Amino acid sequence: MDQAREFNFLSPFFLLLLLPLLFFIFKHISSLSSKRLPLPPGPKPWPIIGNILQMGKMPHLSMTHFAQVHGPLISLRLGTQLLVVGSSPTAATEILNTHDRLLSARYVPQVTPYDDSVRDGNSLVWASGCKDKWKFLRALCRTELFSAKAIESQAILREQKVGEMVDYLGSKEGKIVHIGEIVFTTIVNTLTNLFFSKDLVDWENQEEASGLKGMIRRIMESATTPNIADFYPIFAEVDLQGLRRNAFKSLKEMYGVWEVLIKERRESQSNGVKKLDFLNVFLANGFTDDQINTLVAELFTAGTDTTTSTVEWAMAELLKNKEAMKKLQEELNKEINTGSIKESHISQLPYLQACVKETLRLHPPAPFLLPHKALETCEVMNYTIPKNSQVFVNVWAIGRDPTIWEDHLSFKPDRFLSSNLDFKGHDYEFLPFGAGRRICPGLPMATKQVQLVLASLVHCFDWSLPNGENPTNLDMAEKFGITLQMEQPLLVIPKQKM
Repeated sequence: MDQAREFNFLSPFFLLLLLPLLFFIFKHISSLSSKRLPLPPGPKPWPIIGNILQMGKMPHLSMTHFAQVHGPLISLRLGTQLLVVGSSPTAATEILNTHDRLLSARYVPQVTPYDDSVRDGNSLVWASGCKDKWKFLRALCRTELFSAKAIESQAILREQKVGEMVDYLGSKEGKIVHIGEIVFTTIVNTLTNLFFSKDLVDWENQEEASGLKGMIRRIMESATTPNIADFYPIFAEVDLQGLRRNAFKSLKEMYGVWEVLIKERRESQSNGVKKLDFLNVFLANGFTDDQINTLVAELFTAGTDTTTSTVEWAMAELLKNKEAMKKLQEELNKEINTGSIKESHISQLPYLQACVKETLRLHPPAPFLLPHKALETCEVMNYTIPKNSQVFVNVWAIGRDPTIWEDHLSFKPDRFLSSNLDFKGHDYEFLPFGAGRRICPGLPMATKQVQLVLASLVHCFDWSLPNGENPTNLDMAEKFGITLQMEQPLLVIPKQKM
């Protein structure tokens, strides 16, 4: 009883003593928070859901509009997650250069079917950080697949596969073809020969190509479908929408396409038979089947989808813009004296290179690149980017910024003829392949492939639209995804040039 009375008697006294301490703590916290810079501005979020509904079906357009209203660095709340988007060369420089070390982690969508430990040991694209294993994989790819020496040694293969494309199109003269499907088959067989020394698609069996493309499309769609688990990670294990299950199923189907080739190669190597391809490099470095599957799937999906969409957009723009098509044809006729185009010709074709750059400006393969993540809290452009924020660079908006590009919505390759701008990650007003640690490793190969395929299509054929449609009325609407596709596939009719 005495102790109880003592407690009741002293508790108000202790509260009086605690008040100054609590006041001091409150003031200290307030001063710290006042010293911290604010979050980037952005549209006002709704309770609980944040800005999810304001993203719309075309997020690159929504983000561009928000940047015009709120500034080049904005933030949005997507459920419990914070998204920061840079939409100017200055913002891109800060994110991909100045603060590249702190912002170079990868934001991994919940749809990805492997946990961090497996992914970080096997993945080049989706490794969560730029750690030793990632550096090793990137160095291996850069040395064996994407170095200047490797690219040069692959030229004959690329020329051969483009020659097969030209022959196939010649057999389809006067018939309607889907140019994206044609280019996709060409790129698939080029890559699978680099990986496995084997074609995966027969030109006379386009159903094989459609099947592979369908797998890639399903994976891409799962990755870009708004996912409750990304907005509210508490639901990650539940997979309420089945997106993770669907992505894993499509990946397993894709692995099944080449798993038999891996098994056969392991057996042939044990018998002393070796081939000079990338699979041999993997095996020589002791890679497991899981590591090979992951890397090949990443390189395969990235290489086919982006290259195919870029060539399809380029052909659509050239058909729509007759003057540009005429200039390119004249350059090709002047410089190419042989029936087929060699990669050695490309350096003599500045207007072709300008057409590719202008296509990449208007139609970057990945409008947001791939999502970065803040390793630590940092300050960018006088704003705070908290740790674990998702970070985008809207290269689509930068490529169409009227303060940077004159007549910004028009296809005008000539703008690059008198410009030193390149897409190798040094010019932050033109970043179709990104910059910094996470720049696309396949850039050297992709540009060679796009230029060679596009030059061959234009040099070897005249093109028209079905039913005599006017090319100036081509539908250029976009379909959003990890890669930006034409909403309406480009259907055209080839006619061989004499």
